[in-house]
Amino acid sequence: MLDFVLNLLIFFIITAVFTKELALEVQRSGAVAGQKESGSIMISISAEGEITLDNRLVDVRAVRANVERLHALKPNYGVMVVANQNAQTGVLVQVADQVRQGGVENISFGTSE
Repeated sequence: MLDFVLNLLIFFIITAVFTKELALEVQRSGAVAGQKESGSIMISISAEGEITLDNRLVDVRAVRANVERLHALKPNYGVMVVANQNAQTGVLVQVADQVRQGGVENISFGTSE
């Protein structure tokens, strides 16, 4: 009986070592003393595939240049891509690729109706 209990104890100790918890790291934008201003560069994609950046209608090939320009003005800003629910996924992926090529790594996605 004692051997059985010791075997269970060893089993639980070994499995506890290999158990890893999966979690996402969440970074909240809060008011921390000394923190610089942060915001977002907004890019909208309509259901028809029209891309609006900085309140102007732009082509997908012009997204990179505009993002580079705006990111140079406000380097702490990320990019928020808001796509219509009926927008084509290919356009969204192309926009995200252009944003990454424009030097912005902080991209957020949202949807609109």
